Amino acid sequence: MTEILVDARGHRCPVPTLRLRRALEAAPAGARVRLLADDPLARIDVPHFAAQADAEVIEMSETDGALSFVVARR
Repeated sequence: MTEILVDARGHRCPVPTLRLRRALEAAPAGARVRLLADDPLARIDVPHFAAQADAEVIEMSETDGALSFVVARR
């Protein structure tokens, strides 16, 4: 399965969510997008965006202040 990495660390919302949207739009069917972000608001923005974009947050984790989301289209 293809996983596309989007590293948006160092950017404030809405930039991480906008980059996630672009990556999902360009992704082939069945691909997953891993978003790395260090803006605490991403915890709220990414799941909210996914719900509106007919996508699903499959995994979310945090390591040393960096958030990692794996998102797939439904």
